[in-house]
Amino acid sequence: MAKLFEPYTIKNVTLKNRIVMSPMCMFSVLKEDGIVTPFHVTHYESRAVGGVGLIMIEATAIEARGRIKTTDLGIWSDVHIAGLKHLTERIHAHGAKAAIQLGHAGKKAQTDQSPIAPSQLDNEEVDVMTSSMIDHLIDQFKVAAIRARKANFDVIELHAAHGYLLNQFLSPITNQRTDAFGGNKEKRYHIIEAVIDAVKSVFHGPLFVRISADEYHAAGNTMADFIYFSQRMKEQGIQLIDVSTGGIVNTPIDVYPGYQVKQAETIKHEADIPTGAVGLITDPHHAEEILKNNRADLIFIGRELLRHPYWAKSASDILNAKIKAPTPYERGWA
Repeated sequence: MAKLFEPYTIKNVTLKNRIVMSPMCMFSVLKEDGIVTPFHVTHYESRAVGGVGLIMIEATAIEARGRIKTTDLGIWSDVHIAGLKHLTERIHAHGAKAAIQLGHAGKKAQTDQSPIAPSQLDNEEVDVMTSSMIDHLIDQFKVAAIRARKANFDVIELHAAHGYLLNQFLSPITNQRTDAFGGNKEKRYHIIEAVIDAVKSVFHGPLFVRISADEYHAAGNTMADFIYFSQRMKEQGIQLIDVSTGGIVNTPIDVYPGYQVKQAETIKHEADIPTGAVGLITDPHHAEEILKNNRADLIFIGRELLRHPYWAKSASDILNAKIKAPTPYERGWA
């Protein structure tokens, strides 16, 4: 059988295949209240119908101030739980597992409040985080994880990539602090360490972390730094590193099919932790090559699932892997 369609067990959750819908912001909240809309249900449920093993919903803000845009989904209030729970119910109805990416945009937030950041660079208009603000942020991640558990998500991913707040703390480019949360890589990791511990204390399913494993700048973290961070995450009980790149600095990136797979492969073997590969992976044979050559453990599909909700079905046909059709579609999938 094609490895792409083999079940994959991670901690206490078994995915029916190794295809993950990568988190992609939809900016589709109607009233800027962070609440799930009918669009979100249709969008995610259709990919579950299409055969994806793990549906990871978009970056979901742990506080209103931390939204990338005001039309982001939110999890900063108990009001959000009902909509998110309905969403997981519809995902689970089709045999898929549900994941949520918890995030805070930091200085990249676009709301009517002043953005927060670990440091102020140049002429940025940001509120530099105090120790009490950091403590509050850690608690917000913890409370968000409780809400994610109540909404029946199987997996939580912490968003520490793409230049958002946790990434801002990790990077020496954006973290110029001189306290316990800035300086060498050990101190820059401190906030991630605290967030992971807080989330683990209330959520007992698999935990992923998305990182940007190349900052495309000479002053940024090196691969040795990312291996160190990944080793620390493994020691803390993180089950998988979702390996992306970029976002800390605004610079052109040479993108091509699998352009981030090398980073996932390096971290997988050097840090000895499962990884997810993402980045213009559209061809099922390419996905199969990544898995069979032990370059990553899960395949995260992004834009291709926006174009083709039934990519998993097409991939199974191309790889000669029979998958179970949703009952209403059996006549067409036979």
